Order: sequence, then C-alpha cells, then structure tokens
Amino acid sequence: MALRHEAFLDHVKERGEYETVEEAERAARVILGLLGAHLVGEVRAQLAARLPEEFALILLNPLQSAEPLPPERFLRAAAAWIEGAAEHTATWDVSAVLSTVADTAGDDLLGQILLQLPTGYDLLFGRPRPT
Repeated sequence: MALRHEAFLDHVKERGEYETVEEAERAARVILGLLGAHLVGEVRAQLAARLPEEFALILLNPLQSAEPLPPERFLRAAAAWIEGAAEHTATWDVSAVLSTVADTAGDDLLGQILLQLPTGYDLLFGRPRPT
C-alpha cells in the first residue's frame, strides 16, 4: 500500500532535519525526479505504486538524464536542482529522501531498484550491501 503524502514527507523532514515540510517536499521532488530518470519498466512502476500519488507522478515523468549517473554525480545534480543546496548538504537531502523510499519500497523491490543503478547507490539509500 502506498504511503500517504503527509507520512512520506514527515519521514523525509525528520531524517533531513528540515525546519519545514516545504523544504522536505522540495528535496523529495528533485530527488525523485532524478531517481525516475534512472529506473525503467516494471521496477519504476512498482515503486511508483508505493509512493504517494504526487510523488509517483514525478517518478514516472522524470527529469531527463542522458546516462545513469554514478552516485557522486547524482549528488551533484541534486545540489544543482535543490534551491539553496550545496554539495555537502545534498548528501543529506538525498539520503533523507532515498532512505524513506527504501522503507516504502521494501527489501525485494529495493534489490531490483539497486540492480538498475550504478554501484554505490546502496549507501545513498542507507542500505549498505556486503561486498
């Protein structure tokens, strides 16, 4: 079942230690837009089905990315898109949103998501993989 919009943002706000829900929402929109560009097919559809509708639509109509970005470039892109963010704060933003996504997705779907992403994203989702 999809997480409610408020519940999703409450998790992001708490994890990102944002002062306002608006800040959490801004980060969530950008990061889900970037993430959506990296996922395809059934995996993206399954994740969208578990997200609040507004965020599902962002995931399904993503910002365009010519190629899958390695984690460090993903962080840089997030910093560029999030108003007022710097590269070091983008790490915080990305992990607040993606760890919430990981909880929402569950382990099986997260495993499939990580297979579509370059190496190193497990850390951004807060789920380090044993090497």
